[in-house]
Amino acid sequence: MEEIRIPTKIFSGNDSLDWLQNLKGKKILMVCDAFLPNTPTLDKIKGEVDGNNDVSIFSDVKPDPPLDNIMEGVEQFGKVKPNIIVGIGGGSAIDTGKAIRFFGEKVYHCKIESFVAIPTTSGTGSEVTNTSVVSDTKNHTKMPIMKDYLTPDIALLDPELVMTAPKSVTAFSGLDVLTHSLESLVSRDANTITDALAEKGIDVITHCLVECYKHGDNEAARKVVHEASCAAGIAFNNAGLGIAHSLAHQLGANFHVPHGLACAMLLPHVVEYNASHSETALHKYGAAIKKAGLVSQGMSDRIAVQRIAAKIRQMMVQMDCPQTLRAFGVDPADAEKKTDIVVADAKKDGTFPGNPVVPTDDDLRAIYHKVIK
Repeated sequence: MEEIRIPTKIFSGNDSLDWLQNLKGKKILMVCDAFLPNTPTLDKIKGEVDGNNDVSIFSDVKPDPPLDNIMEGVEQFGKVKPNIIVGIGGGSAIDTGKAIRFFGEKVYHCKIESFVAIPTTSGTGSEVTNTSVVSDTKNHTKMPIMKDYLTPDIALLDPELVMTAPKSVTAFSGLDVLTHSLESLVSRDANTITDALAEKGIDVITHCLVECYKHGDNEAARKVVHEASCAAGIAFNNAGLGIAHSLAHQLGANFHVPHGLACAMLLPHVVEYNASHSETALHKYGAAIKKAGLVSQGMSDRIAVQRIAAKIRQMMVQMDCPQTLRAFGVDPADAEKKTDIVVADAKKDGTFPGNPVVPTDDDLRAIYHKVIK
């Protein structure tokens, strides 16, 4: 029996923040990126919240949220005892809000009424997923907390909030959407509904992301990419992911490569690997790439896979993204030394089982080595 869950109510458009006006007499804990206080973005969001609510802000959010940092937020949760948590920002901010909820409810024996997610990047899909990825900085690992109740109740997709994102954030987060789409498409738990969402994500990102990078004020392009990010989040939350993510988490944990960039480095190699080891994956990639108009219908699936791999690399060049660890600034010798750790931890990652092919250790080493130099 297949279960498909889309529990989040999603409001999209430049008036989506109007929903916040529904909050009356609540204790609200806003968890937001560190740079957001005293900016027009946060002022705009707070301006939608009625004055009879009690609003507190936790803004000490760090990339790849470390556990120590999250526990500081849990302390504030204990002081506020919020009815509502509003996560505002990129994936790290929304994941931090989820983790604060997870630990806060356990430590202080209380339940929030609703979690509202307001993404300011088009990438992680965290506004519709049940996962919070937490970093254990002492052991250089990332640990996903996966609980269905952590899925936000409300997602507000305002394209105006992503229009001021730095170019690198637009690039890395958008390439994360493409990774979510291509991985969920062939994941073991994929189905017709997740396929449709994943295929649309591939289409939108390959046609619109570079435009968003070059012309950040193109609201129409921003809106469609923002919605595609959400769609891809729904797809992978139901279908799962694969080894591009399980390996990317290790690049982040060991070398501090931004998550979306780490995914993009690995993605063409993983797509080529899956296509060469699974006929089902090969056909699904081919069908999606043809639907996106990247190759003609008469082309073979193998040519289509070559095309999407080349397209990913082309997009990375167009958006000034380093394609290897060396180009990112990592000493190849250091990366080589970490091979066994990267492989072992990738196999333990929660995204690993979703891959359509079960890779050997040598397979994982080979893929990892392709992104070193």
